[in-house]
Amino acid sequence: MSELRRRRLRKICRANSSNYELRNGRWSGMEMENLNFLPPPVHDLPSCSLWNLLGLLVGVYLGYSHGSLVMQLHENKMFFSHIVEVEREISFRTESGLYYSYYKQLVGSPSIFEGIHSLTHDNITEHPDNINVLARMNIYQEVFLAVIYRTLPGLQNLFQPVYFYINTVFALHILLVIALYTMAWIMSGTWLAGALTAMFYIFNKADTTRVESYIPLRESFSLPFLWIQLAAVTVYFREIKSQKLQFITKNVILCSTFLFAVTWQFNQFALLLQSFSLFGVQLLRLVNHQKILFIYIAQGVSMLAVCTIQFFNPMILSGLLLSFIVSCIIVMWIQKYEMLDCCLSWKILRLFFYILLVFFLALVFNRSIKFLIQQEADEHINRFVLSKFGFKSSRDFDVRLYLCNGAFEFITFDVFERLTANLVFPLYAITHVVLLILVCVATLQNLRRRSLSEAECTHIFSDCPELAYHAVQAVFFGAVAVIAIRMKYFWTPCMCVLASVGLSNYQSCYWVLSRVFSPSRKVCDILRNVAVILASIALLFKALPGIMTELQTLLEFYDPDTVELMEWIKSDTSVNASFTGSMQLLAGVKLCTGRPITNHPHYEDKHLRQKTKELYQIYGRRLPEEVHTILRKYSSDYIILEDSICLAPTKDGCRLPDLIDIDRGEIPDFGSEEEGLTRSKIPRFCHQIRYGEKEYSKYFMLVFENKTFRVYKVLQSRL
Repeated sequence: MSELRRRRLRKICRANSSNYELRNGRWSGMEMENLNFLPPPVHDLPSCSLWNLLGLLVGVYLGYSHGSLVMQLHENKMFFSHIVEVEREISFRTESGLYYSYYKQLVGSPSIFEGIHSLTHDNITEHPDNINVLARMNIYQEVFLAVIYRTLPGLQNLFQPVYFYINTVFALHILLVIALYTMAWIMSGTWLAGALTAMFYIFNKADTTRVESYIPLRESFSLPFLWIQLAAVTVYFREIKSQKLQFITKNVILCSTFLFAVTWQFNQFALLLQSFSLFGVQLLRLVNHQKILFIYIAQGVSMLAVCTIQFFNPMILSGLLLSFIVSCIIVMWIQKYEMLDCCLSWKILRLFFYILLVFFLALVFNRSIKFLIQQEADEHINRFVLSKFGFKSSRDFDVRLYLCNGAFEFITFDVFERLTANLVFPLYAITHVVLLILVCVATLQNLRRRSLSEAECTHIFSDCPELAYHAVQAVFFGAVAVIAIRMKYFWTPCMCVLASVGLSNYQSCYWVLSRVFSPSRKVCDILRNVAVILASIALLFKALPGIMTELQTLLEFYDPDTVELMEWIKSDTSVNASFTGSMQLLAGVKLCTGRPITNHPHYEDKHLRQKTKELYQIYGRRLPEEVHTILRKYSSDYIILEDSICLAPTKDGCRLPDLIDIDRGEIPDFGSEEEGLTRSKIPRFCHQIRYGEKEYSKYFMLVFENKTFRVYKVLQSRL
C-alpha cells in the first residue's frame, strides 16, 4: 500500500472516530472509502448510560403499546368481554378452535395427568381412530398454559381460562416488538432506529401480524420466539468481549430456537430458510464459521429435542432441515482445507461446486432417512411446490386444496402499496439493495485474499457481520413471501428493521455528507437522529389517524346459526355421537361440544388426508349408498352440510365440490370439456339429499336445519 493511500485512509478513519489499526501494511477495517456505509466499530453493544437506559424504557413502552393495541382491537372486533362463552369459542375459527380445545380439555379435566393421558390416547379428534395428539400436533403450549393456570395460586381468581390464554399470546407479541427494537438498535447503534422499527411494525400491522384475529394459531405463539432468536443471533455475530454476555446469548439462542420449533408445525420450513442464509454467509466467509456452526447445532439439537418429546415424530427426522444441516457442516469441514492461492475463476467455480454438493448431500441423506423409516407424510408438500410453478398436474385433491387457499397465493400488489404509503418499503428496498451490493463487494474481497487470517480482517463486513447475515436472510424471507402471501409475516418485520437501519446508519450519513464537506462525528450523529425523528413524525402523521379510527370502530361477534347448531348438538345428541362435515366447522364442534369428529384442519398426516378426501364425498357427485358406506366405514353418526359450500358459486374451479369433481375425473359445474375429464350424470349428494327422496331417506334422516346448516343422522340401511 502506498504512503499516500495510508494517509488518506488514516484521515478517513480519524473523521469516523474509528479504531482501525494498520497491521502488517493492511487495514483491519474497510479499505474502500467509497463503500463506507457500515456502522463504525465504536457503535458497540448498548452500555448502561442514561441515554441507553432511556432507550430500554422506550423499547418496553413500545412493546407494551403494541400488546395493548392488538388486545383492544380484538375486543373491539368481537366485543369479547360481553359475548357468551360459546360465542367466544366459535370466534376461534378453523384450526384455531381445534388448538384451543385441547387447552379447554386440560383445564376442565379431573387432574392434569388424566388430561394429558386423554391427549396421548385420543379417540375424539379423528374418530374412530386413536391418536397421540402430543405426537401429531404442536400443542405443548396449551399443555404448559393449562398446567400453569391450574397450579399457580390465584390465577383462577384473576382470570377466566380464555383470558389467561389470549393474554399470554398478546404478552408474547410484546416480546416480539422488543426483539425487533433490539435488533435495529444493535445494527444501527442508536435506539431511535429501534423506536422507528417498532412504529413501522405497529402502524403496518395489516401486513406484519394477524394475532388479533387468529390468536390460537401456531404462528401466534412461535413467531415471537423466532424474532427473539434472531435478535440474539444479531448480538452473537458481533464481536463479544464479555464471556458472560456470550454465554447468555448462546443460551437465549438455544432456548428460543427450541421454543420456536416446539410451538409450530412449520418449524422446519422457517429454520430451513435460516439454514440457507447461514450457508450463504458461510460460503462467502462473511461470518465466523465457529459461530455459524453453533447456530447449526442449536437448530439440530432443538429439532431432535422436539422429535423426542413428540414421541419420535418421523416427520421431523425425514424433513429436509436435519439433512441440510449435516451437509452444511460437512462442507464447512471441507472449506477448512481448501487451497487459497488459486486463481479467481477457480474460486468462483468452487463456490458453485459447494452449492451443488450441499444440496446433493442433503437430498441423499433425506431420501435415505425416508427409505429407512418409510415416511411419506410430506409428499403432498413436494407435489404442491411442483404444481405451484407448473411442473406437475394440479388435479390432485390435496394439491388443489393448497393451491386454492388464498394464503398460498402469490403476494399481491396491494401489500406493497400499503407498505409504501407507510414509508417502509422504499426505505427497505434502498437499504437492501445497497447491502446486497456490499455483500458482492465483500465476496470479491474475500475471493482475492491469499490467507484465511486476511479474510477475517479485510472485508467490509468485518466489524458488523450481522448486517451481511440479515441482508442474505431477507432475500430468502422475501422469496417465500412472494411465492405464498401467508409467509409475508417472515418478511415484513425484516423490512421494518432494515428500513430503520438504512435511515439511521452512521456510515451512510457520513458518506452522503462527505460529498459536500468533511463532517465531524457529532454532526453525523445529530443529522442521522434528526432523519429518524422526522421519519417517525411523518409516519405518525400518516398512520396514526387510521389507527385511532380503527380503535373507535366497535363491532360485535354475531353468528346465531352456528350458536344454534352448537347448542342443539350439546342438548340433543349423545356425548359419544360422532360428526362429519367440513374441516373448519368440525374444529368448532369439538371445541364447543366435545363431541367426536372424524376429520379436522390439521392437515399434515397422510392417513388423515386420505380419510378427509373420502369423507368430503358428501359434497361430490355420489350415490347415497356410496356416501353411506363411507360414513359407516368411519363410524360417523351425523353429517353436517353447509349450503355455503354446497351451493357456492364457481370460482376458478376452487370451490370444494369442484375440487372433488376434478379429483374424480369429472367436469365441475359450469366447467368446460377437458382432456381426462368426463361429465357425470349423478346428482350432487349435498344438494339432492334436501328433497328427501326415498333412495336418500332410507340412509339419512334430517334432524336439524337452519338457514346455514343441515344435520342428517346416518341410519342403518333398510334395504
